[in-house]
Amino acid sequence: MLAFAIFLVTLVLVIWQPKGLGIGWSALGGAAVALLTGVVNWDDVAVVWHIVWDATFTFVALIIISLILDEAGFFAWAALHIARWGNGRGRLLFPLIIMLGALIAAVFANDGAALLLTPIVVAILARLEFSPGAALAFIIATGFVADSTSLPLVISNLVNIVSANYFEIGFGRYAQVMVPVDLVSLAATLLVLGVYFRKQIPPSYQVERLEAPATVIRDHQVFRAAFPLLIVLLIALFATGQWEIPFALIMGTAALILMAIAGRWFSPGHVHVVSLTKVLKNAPWQIVLFSVGMYLVVYGLGNAWLTAWAADVLVWLSRQGDFMATLGTGFASAILASLMNNMPSTLVGALAIDQAQIFNQTQQLMVYANVIGNDLGPKFTPIGSLATLLWLHVLAGKGYRISWGQYMKVGLVITPPVLLATLVALALWLPTITPQ
Repeated sequence: MLAFAIFLVTLVLVIWQPKGLGIGWSALGGAAVALLTGVVNWDDVAVVWHIVWDATFTFVALIIISLILDEAGFFAWAALHIARWGNGRGRLLFPLIIMLGALIAAVFANDGAALLLTPIVVAILARLEFSPGAALAFIIATGFVADSTSLPLVISNLVNIVSANYFEIGFGRYAQVMVPVDLVSLAATLLVLGVYFRKQIPPSYQVERLEAPATVIRDHQVFRAAFPLLIVLLIALFATGQWEIPFALIMGTAALILMAIAGRWFSPGHVHVVSLTKVLKNAPWQIVLFSVGMYLVVYGLGNAWLTAWAADVLVWLSRQGDFMATLGTGFASAILASLMNNMPSTLVGALAIDQAQIFNQTQQLMVYANVIGNDLGPKFTPIGSLATLLWLHVLAGKGYRISWGQYMKVGLVITPPVLLATLVALALWLPTITPQ
C-alpha cells in the first residue's frame, strides 16, 4: 500500500503540476520518498538508470533536432505543400494531413508530430477560415495520428526505445516487425477518423488563401541540410544495430551536426537565424528527471506486487493461444497506460513479460503488443501520456479548449477499433517472419 500511495501522489503531482512544478521534480520527489521509506534501494537506482538512460537522451536529441527544423520552417513548409496538394478539396486534405502526421511521427516521434505540427495546422485552418467544427476534426486527427502511427521505428516513440533496449531488439529487426503493422494502424486511423468526422470535414476550401511554401523557410542552410541529414541518420541507425551502439550516441551526433549548421559554428561571421539558446531552453530536459524518478517509483510498486500480478496475468493469457495473448496483452497495456500514464505502464509491462516464463514466439508477440498498447492506450484518456497533456495545453494557448470529457468522448470511440486492427496485424504478421 505504501508503494501504491507514493506512486499515486507522484502521478497526481505530475499531472497537476501545482504552481508550474516541473514533471521531473515531482517524479524525483516521489523517488526520494521511495528511497527514504525503503520501497526502493540504491541498487534499484542503478537498474533503472541502465533501463532509461539511452532512451531518454535519444528522445532529448530527437526533440532538439525537431525544434531546430521547426525554427527553420521545415514543418510549416511541409504542411503548406500538403495543403496545396489538397487542391481545394476538404475530403482530400483531411487524409493528407493525417498521412503527414504519420510521417512526422515515424521520424520525429509522437511528441514532435503532436506538438510541432498541431500549431502549424491550426494556423493553416485559421487562414482557410474553417468553421470551429471542421477545425476541431483536423486538430483531433493530428493529435490522434501522432500516437496511433508512432510504431514503425524505434525512435518513433519513447516507449519504443525503452522496450527495444530492454529486450535487446535491433533497429532493423524492430522495423521489420513494426513497419507493416504501422501501415495497418495508419489505414485503420484513416478509416475511423474519416467515418467519425465525415460530417465536419468541409467539401472545399480556397487554396489561394495560403502563402507559398518557400516563403516560410527561415533558415535555408538548415533546410537544405535536413533531408540529407535525416537519410544518413536512418541509414546509420539501421547499419549500426548489429554492434549495439547506443541510440543516444547516433542521435546525439546528428543533433550536434544540425546545431553546428544552425549556429554557424564553422562560419562565425555569418548571422544565424535559429536561436540555439531558445532551442536548448525548450528541449525536454525535465524528461530526464521524470524518466529516472517515475521509473524508480514504478519499480518500487512493481517490487511490491504489481510486476508479479501482471506476470500472472500474462502467463494466463499465454495459455489462451498466441492470438488471444497478443490481443489481451495489447488491450491490458492500453488500459493500464490510460490509467497510470504510458511511461510507467511500459516498464510494468516489460518487467512482467521478462518475469513470466513464456515460450519465445508468444513472448515476442507480447513484447510488441505491449509497445502497441502503450503507444495507443494514451488516446483513451488525457492522462495517458505527457504528450497529450502538453498538446491540450498548446491548443488552449491557441484558443481551442478541449475538456477531458470531450477528449474521452472521442478517444473511447475511435481508439478501440484502431488498437484492435493493429494487434490483429501483429498477431498475423510476426509468426510469418524469421525469428530473432
